[in-house]
Amino acid sequence: MSETNPTVTEADLHAYADGQLAEAERARIEAWLKDNPDEAAAVAEWQSQSAAIQKMFGPYAAARPDDALLVSPHSNRSSWPRRAAIAASIAAIFAAGALSGHYGPTLFEKPELQLTASETLPQQAQNAFLVYASEVRHPVEVFANEETHLATWLGKRLAIQNLKVPDLQALGFHLVGGRLLPVDGKPGAMFMYEDQGGERLTVLVGRNAGNRTTSFRFASADNLETFYWIDGELGYAVTGEISRDLLRQIAEECYRQFPS
Repeated sequence: MSETNPTVTEADLHAYADGQLAEAERARIEAWLKDNPDEAAAVAEWQSQSAAIQKMFGPYAAARPDDALLVSPHSNRSSWPRRAAIAASIAAIFAAGALSGHYGPTLFEKPELQLTASETLPQQAQNAFLVYASEVRHPVEVFANEETHLATWLGKRLAIQNLKVPDLQALGFHLVGGRLLPVDGKPGAMFMYEDQGGERLTVLVGRNAGNRTTSFRFASADNLETFYWIDGELGYAVTGEISRDLLRQIAEECYRQFPS
């Protein structure tokens, strides 16, 4: 990156790639990209991937009555249904098979690039897993036998109507329970699951009202894997010491079940 103090953030680049900027702001980013060829190449790759995703999954997209509510009022994106694009992106990320770190590795290898608030999510998810997954007697505050209460309580604290606790039994994991915990200084939720062999995984949900982009990324720390995504004001992270393929399946199942 050519600037010591960059005036263009990671959020700006994602908004540019997604076509979410006003004309004046778009022109500013384009001028900046001319002086930063590495970032320009990364943005071009994102746009190419997005076009490929829409071409591949567009015929399967089905509009929903509440689609308009899923799009930020600051966005001028096309009428392509957002959740269909998100689901397609999740599949495309793992199908690529080349991710060793974040989505868009060229961009995120730049340490001086400013990151959005959502980038704290994987670290918080991993920390929560490390703290609570090893607990024997008190891994959660509310256990699975009170699942209805758990969903109502956490949904109210996170201001999420009809929060559903994902059912992962088809993938071999049963609910242990959940707890309230801070995510970016605000109320967040963590659900814990366990398989027959005692292997645990966690699903973290947090709110970030300032989010204006949609992102899907993969993060690794030693043997700990996290797949996280941002959907409007909510961020989700699935964490466990499991294979990436199983993590992908669990993330997709959680995405289908969480409210939009």
